[in-house]
Amino acid sequence: MPEVLPMPDAPPPTEAPVPAPYAVSVPDDARLLGTPPFLAPGEVVMWRYRDYAWAPGRPETVSPMRVVRDDERGLVAWLAPGTPQLTKRYADGSDLRDVPLGDRYVREPHRVQARSRWRGAGILRVAPAGSPWSVWLFWDVPEGHEPANPAAHDAWEFAGWYVNLETVHRRAGHDTFTGDHVLDLWIEADGTVHVKDADELVEAERAGRLTAEQAAAIRLNAEHGRASFLAGDWPFDDAWTRWRPDATWTTPDLSTDERWDVDLLDV
Repeated sequence: MPEVLPMPDAPPPTEAPVPAPYAVSVPDDARLLGTPPFLAPGEVVMWRYRDYAWAPGRPETVSPMRVVRDDERGLVAWLAPGTPQLTKRYADGSDLRDVPLGDRYVREPHRVQARSRWRGAGILRVAPAGSPWSVWLFWDVPEGHEPANPAAHDAWEFAGWYVNLETVHRRAGHDTFTGDHVLDLWIEADGTVHVKDADELVEAERAGRLTAEQAAAIRLNAEHGRASFLAGDWPFDDAWTRWRPDATWTTPDLSTDERWDVDLLDV
């Protein structure tokens, strides 16, 4: 199980956040998030996570999402229940978390591209321009309610914010590119802050997946993420907790030029 621990109290950091503890490969024409041209609400954006030292042909995580808002402040996008997406798996279909922690980063180079389906309730993701994280809003859907059915929207209960530490996004066309930084925060609806996967970050550093400097930058960014929440910065406000998706939106699909090695769409 992922390690989730209460985050010790600490004053806001005095050092500035690190926008990119490691670089992510992006197209030559990619621009920083928050600069035009912008996508219109309802358009589809491909949210791409690429690993450290990613190169063409290597697997990545790709989620087709509906744009809620895209402007100077950042990108807000909706991952609908049942969305087909690309994920990184091993050839037998197993996931990184299916192997012991000590083996995860040793086996990481052996992962392949897989097509799968998002099985959980929907997620609203907000990437604030210039911040090395995105904020994911989760809702609990009571038993007996289908998450994809708009008739269930009134029954949703806000569960909390997930602060996914990641490289500042760069945009090109209908794609947004970033890289996951292992460590995350989980903030309950009552404001209790937890740190998630601190043990994985230690293992990533031990295995040489990250340098000591990169790991320190990621921990610093986690402190900034908490400070942003405590300060009530955008998008940590009640308005987004009450947000609901457009009932007319259909579930987007992957681009026709995407390729995968393992198909787990209906597994």
